[in-house]
Order: sequence, then C-alpha cells, then structure tokens
Amino acid sequence: MLNRRILRIKAFKVLYSNVLSGNMSLAHAETQLEQACEATRDLYVYMLGIVSPLTRIARERIEAAKGKFNPTEEERNPNMKFADNALARLIDEDIDFKKVFSKKKFSWAQYDLILKKIMTSVTTKEYYKEYMASQERSLAEDCRLFIKIFEEEFVDSEELEQILEEKSLYWSEDLPYALTWCCNTFKAFAKGESWSLLPLYHSELLTGEGVESDKYFVKKLLQASVAGYEKYSAMVAESVVGWEKERLFSTDVVLIVMGLAEVASFPTIPVKVSINEYVEIAKFFGTPKSRSFVNGILDRLVQNLVNEGKVSKEGKGLL
Repeated sequence: MLNRRILRIKAFKVLYSNVLSGNMSLAHAETQLEQACEATRDLYVYMLGIVSPLTRIARERIEAAKGKFNPTEEERNPNMKFADNALARLIDEDIDFKKVFSKKKFSWAQYDLILKKIMTSVTTKEYYKEYMASQERSLAEDCRLFIKIFEEEFVDSEELEQILEEKSLYWSEDLPYALTWCCNTFKAFAKGESWSLLPLYHSELLTGEGVESDKYFVKKLLQASVAGYEKYSAMVAESVVGWEKERLFSTDVVLIVMGLAEVASFPTIPVKVSINEYVEIAKFFGTPKSRSFVNGILDRLVQNLVNEGKVSKEGKGLL
C-alpha cells in the first residue's frame, strides 16, 4: 500500500518532529513511524466504511418522504437506485471487512449530521443526477458513482477534516492517498474481485526476485537519519555562509539530512533518484524557495561525499 515516496514523507515528519522537540531517541522515533504507517491503512478502512452510512441516509430520506401527510407522486414512487446500490450491499456482507472494521472499533454513527450534509451535496451534482437517470443497474456503475463521490466530496471537506483530526493525528494529511486506494478498491470490485486487507507496504504486493523490502527501507532510512543528524546538519551549516543557527531546525535541513543519509546508506538506489525525491517533497513541506535550496545544497554535499569516497553504489550509473 505505502510506496517509497509516502514512506520518505512519513520518516521526514517523524524526524522533523523529533528535531523540534529535542527528543532524538531512535526507539521513540521508530514507534512513531510504525504508528504513522499503520494509520494510513486504518484511514483507508475507515473511509471504505462510509459507503453504507451514506446509503442508509438515502433510504431514511425516502421513507420519511413516503410518510408525509400528502406525498408527491415522486415521493410515493421514489427512484431507489442509489438507496439499493450493490456496493453498499457488497461491503455490508463482506465478513472480512466487517471483522477488520469492528476490530478497529470504527464507527460513523456519531457523525450523522455531517453525513447528511455530504449526501445533500452529492444529490445536487450532475454526476449523481446522470447516475440516477440511467437505466443501468450494475455493481460496476455503483462503483463508478462512489469513485466520483470520493473524488469530488471528500478531499477538500472541512467537516471531514475535523472528524479525521479528532480520531487521529496522522489522518488529515493522509486522506488523499487513502482515498486513492479506496477508489482502486472500487475498481477491483467492479471487475468482480473480492476484498482483502491491503498489505501495509507496496513491496508486499510485488513478486519475483530482486524485490526489496519497503519496511526495511524506511526503518533503515530513519535510523541512518537519526544517527547522522548532527554530522549532516553540521555539513549543511558549513556549506552556507551567514546562516542563522535557527535555520538548522527548518524543514529544508531535515530533508537535506535525510537525502544525505539515504545516499550514504543505500547502495542500490541511484544518487539522482534520492536527490529528486527530497526535492519533490520540499515543494510540499517547505517555502517557495525550498525546492531550489534543497536541490542545490544536497547536490553539492552529495558530490563532496562521493569525492571523499563515502558513497558506494552497486552497479554502473548509480552515482
């Protein structure tokens, strides 16, 4: 599930928080990293569980409309397509999913007001109106609808963000990635595949020789970054004239330290790949100038390590 870009980001957040707090305990950092990684998969499971509550709200509204003193013709004979969608039924009947959801003690029951607001928003959208007007009745079409809902309604929802922040410190920033995997799961359902809990690391989805463990990668990356932080951050400070000491606690420095630790610790990862990864991460977690700063300093310091013989790569073209 978690690819190396996401794992680098998680290791970066853990390292940065420990630098700010002054607690550079490796054991503490490793515990935080494990929790952060598991939290993304938990969020994926939690968001899959929103399908049935939204469907239930649609059914309740239909029943409430039928119970009016003088219902309209449309209310007496409602379009039940969404209320009877096959995706909610599939998830409700999946024993494995129900076990995982229950084991995590997850529930959407206390968030009915927000779910109703989301459902109201969904019913105003053209994609929903087109779905309801279509004569097609299939699991595949229901899955396509929920992919739209997950893409259109959840990413920028302030109410949903508040819910996630209440439940986990890690969840709000993980939402886009978790939603992507939810949509991937819907696509798999549409093809007739059954649900199973995703492996935590992307490498566990791969087979064949030469597959390197992502779990080993991120743990070793964090260890090398914590162990080498003082040495690498001093290298950064020495390479920039007139730098204030406070800047050593910036996101830029942490990213450069991690880049140096990765280059020095992983003989099979090309230098260019490592540099490019931290430059890309800098775009999202630094200032507008972070990308060029991280790129310039990291490239220069890596070259120094290469010249000093402190970087060894297995294979041609990796330097």
